[in-house]
Amino acid sequence: MTRTLFLLAAIALPFASACAAKPCEELKTEIAAKMDAKGVKDYSLEIVASDQAGDRKVVGSCDGGTNKILYSKTPATEQPQGDQAK
Repeated sequence: MTRTLFLLAAIALPFASACAAKPCEELKTEIAAKMDAKGVKDYSLEIVASDQAGDRKVVGSCDGGTNKILYSKTPATEQPQGDQAK
């Protein structure tokens, strides 16, 4: 029984790490699509090296953990209000 569990774990481990090594641009596009679908507005996603993430909000890890995708809120763009009463 333990031999079977060990064999299953040994087979599954390489597949799990291969799935985690998603290219950054692909993952960034997927994250942006999910955020847009939820109605999130005025944001930016930035790809940086893992050691440069600091305390910013990390929303994804890509390229085998060498890079992180960071989320930041951007200021809303103001639209003209038209003529206002004086």
